Amino acid sequence: MPTTYAYAARSADTPLAPFEFQRRALRELDVQIEVMYCGVCHSDLHQARNEWKNSIYPVVPGHEIVGRVTHVGSGVTRFKAGDLVGVGCLVDSCRTCPSCAEGLEQYCENGFVGTYNGVDRVSGDITYGGYSTNLVVDEAFVLRVPENLDPAATAPLLCAGITTYSPLRQWGAGPGKKVGIVGLGGLGHMGVKLARAMGAHVVLFTTSASKVEDAKRLGAHEVVISKSPEEMQAHANSFDLIVNTVAAQHDLNPFIALLKRDGTMTLVGAPEHDHPSPQVFGLIMKRRRLAGSLIGGIAETQEMLDFCGQHGITSDIELIPMQKINDAYERMLKSDVKYRFVVDIDSLRQ
Repeated sequence: MPTTYAYAARSADTPLAPFEFQRRALRELDVQIEVMYCGVCHSDLHQARNEWKNSIYPVVPGHEIVGRVTHVGSGVTRFKAGDLVGVGCLVDSCRTCPSCAEGLEQYCENGFVGTYNGVDRVSGDITYGGYSTNLVVDEAFVLRVPENLDPAATAPLLCAGITTYSPLRQWGAGPGKKVGIVGLGGLGHMGVKLARAMGAHVVLFTTSASKVEDAKRLGAHEVVISKSPEEMQAHANSFDLIVNTVAAQHDLNPFIALLKRDGTMTLVGAPEHDHPSPQVFGLIMKRRRLAGSLIGGIAETQEMLDFCGQHGITSDIELIPMQKINDAYERMLKSDVKYRFVVDIDSLRQ
């Protein structure tokens, strides 16, 4: 295997820096991928800085990966050299538990293997992600990317896209449904685009009046400034579904009050600290549900990519060289990106 060039965090308090390593030799069902683009997820920052207290250093982040197949193992049947493919947040699971049997590998009862900071089920090695020039992944966890989509802008679909698509599908977003999206960041802007394409009436919640026009450009029918009690009250008891993408601790009660009877709010943002517990009566008096959702399984992620291919949906991105990743992290903390950074991995090959 050729040397893999990457950027890695070597500790919680040092910047990401150049790092070299060797990918494993191809197993029978492995696909080798030349990485072209990798999206920058807030989870990457959490892991690089050990904010979830589970990082294993060095950490090579990156789980929104698009590239071309260069080699395949002797038993591979689904892919060939030259195919445009993607890899998301997981690269293996036990494949035998009830969740895996239902195609819900992200809920593997024995623990899925993360694309980075995971433990390889065969070798025990720590996995390294897509901030790197190549990747080796079992074909069962490789996805086919529609050729009609811009590959750089497609990369964030592998996390931000599926993270919002899955709850929208699970709770029936579509014609005749009123769907709220809380937050207009990397996840939220994908939620708006996808919910609109599914045929729902889409309302975007933001704390910033400066995002109103952009939210409408992305597909929101209405925009509510969530700091305004009057604007919030105007939507009381009216939502079928709210997808809350905010990754910062905040009060959930004002949003729960907007759900109609039997409505659902699902949390997909992953904050460093838990939200305050919501008021119980806000839930029980209307049989409302507060739920969570984690990315998506491989089959559903492929379904999402195909849906995006049919509707021409990609992420709004800012393309950066790998050498700017630490600056991107600082800007991401300030919400200074519209709406997802994507690393051009060719910058590592120069």
